[in-house]
Amino acid sequence: MPEAPASQSSVTSPSGQVGSSGSDVNRFDLTRSERNMTRQSPILITGAGGEVGSVSKTIVHMLLEKQYPVRAFVKRDDERAEALRKAGADVFVGNLLDLADVAAAVKGCRRIYFSMSLNPYYTDASVLMAAAAQEQGDTEVFVNISEYEQIYMTFDKMSASRDSRRAWLGGLVGDWSRQQRAHWASERALKWSGLPVVNVQATMFVENPILSWFPLKQLLCANELHLPFGSQKVAPIAAYDVAELCTKILVDPSTHISKSYALTGPTLKDMHAVAEDFGAVLSRPIKYVPQDADAWIETYVNSVYASRNPHVASHIRTLVHLVAGGRYDVVDDQLERLLGRTPKDMQWALKQSPRIREAL
Repeated sequence: MPEAPASQSSVTSPSGQVGSSGSDVNRFDLTRSERNMTRQSPILITGAGGEVGSVSKTIVHMLLEKQYPVRAFVKRDDERAEALRKAGADVFVGNLLDLADVAAAVKGCRRIYFSMSLNPYYTDASVLMAAAAQEQGDTEVFVNISEYEQIYMTFDKMSASRDSRRAWLGGLVGDWSRQQRAHWASERALKWSGLPVVNVQATMFVENPILSWFPLKQLLCANELHLPFGSQKVAPIAAYDVAELCTKILVDPSTHISKSYALTGPTLKDMHAVAEDFGAVLSRPIKYVPQDADAWIETYVNSVYASRNPHVASHIRTLVHLVAGGRYDVVDDQLERLLGRTPKDMQWALKQSPRIREAL
């Protein structure tokens, strides 16, 4: 177990937000004394307010349970931030697109987990975080949450003609989403930075709105699962498992530096099997009713996001078309090997979903 965290002093970020400072250590090659100081330095977790899957928030709690000090970077000082404070985290409220905030948050943190909700300026934020970490100069690990499709997004495929891309992507879409391309650019920028980066490239979460939010009304009212995926299969991954792996890397990064982990859930499922999982969780028979992709997108995606957040709408539309085109029909056991246990199955993850638990 790590030593108890050293006391931290409150500071104010350049944009007027409250954060805290940790210990400053100037060299990467550490003596025993310096390693002890590292354990007392806070681990920076961004995106800690929690959105889809709440991976960052789960990491915060896992680290706190292991008695590691945590600096939780959040965008708003709301009830979620207060809950993190009560749990023991040092909450830093700021803007990931403001370098002054980012530099203040990074100060004293040797280990960083970077995550940000879907945003057209995602690459900007990741580069700002990398620049702040590089300037400080003592980063031990930079864990970057990314996406599974990055393994497909080679330079050759991305620079091919649109017709070639459309054929390879399944025929329903001619390019990756802007968000997916932002992750591609971010991964390359992080590599060029020279930082000790680990990319965690997760496939579709069980908690993704496509699988667990949008279908709820029909599931509860008509006992039907409406999804536009025909006979295609996916291997959804539980956000909890991704959080546990990231926590393991942050606690002991030495064997993971410069690696990229492309992760799937444990089981490849068609939508009939997904409907059976929902049925088991909801204690009722659920029938899969295939939908036309464009009609489903109009009903569930455009009606919710198109006007208020076109970037999110565009990403989800692309993701739906990629799944429907067969791009996520893959499963492997890398997550099990890294965790040292069987990953959580879809039923377990669905039972943890606040929206589904409210419906039970």
